[in-house]
Amino acid sequence: MPIKPSKLRQQLALEAARLIREDPSRRYSDARQLATERLCSGEIRPRDLPLDAEVVFQLKELTKAAAGPDWEQRFERYAELLRPLADINQDLVQHPEGDVLYHSLQVFALASDRLPYDEEFLTAALLHDVGMAIERHDSVAAGLKALEGLVSSRTAWFIENLPVAEGLARGTLGMRGRRRLNASPDSEELSLLAECDRDGRKRGARVWDIEDAIEKIRDLSQLDECNGLVDT
Repeated sequence: MPIKPSKLRQQLALEAARLIREDPSRRYSDARQLATERLCSGEIRPRDLPLDAEVVFQLKELTKAAAGPDWEQRFERYAELLRPLADINQDLVQHPEGDVLYHSLQVFALASDRLPYDEEFLTAALLHDVGMAIERHDSVAAGLKALEGLVSSRTAWFIENLPVAEGLARGTLGMRGRRRLNASPDSEELSLLAECDRDGRKRGARVWDIEDAIEKIRDLSQLDECNGLVDT
């Protein structure tokens, strides 16, 4: 039978989430340790230490609170941002698959095969290029601005740092950038996203349509909300 987390455990998860929201590169273990130092004066029982899943849940709750009532309507906005990408054709040498929407849906399909239950990772895979329809010369910044309040800080971190991961794969990323990337608890997932981005460039690949892709993300979001504070 699931065990309801203690009040202290929930408080620690919330404080750790706040710390990660302030600095997305902070490791979950470091955030928990700092949260414990801030909130607890004596020894803490192991059962009062939150799991990563509980911290992730609190991160999502903080994102919802910051975003306001539009958070629940974000899926409609995702579709609105994706549809114009069908009209943006790319350099056929680098992108033989053609338009940006087809590329984005390929990346989402590949990401779904690799990490099918990571909602934030899949959201980043689907939306990583939405800025291309807004400002092609600075598409990452444009996309993040358009998605502000509509995605979690972890999803935004994936999108923001995808070009960094591409530099790492090409061998052009400096030592400081490598250290910063390796300090993140999501560095492996980011590298995987970059791999999906590179592989999502094939002609004739089978992809999800926009509505089905967004529905998958919606389903995962509802599942996470149901399971966020339950020990297994």
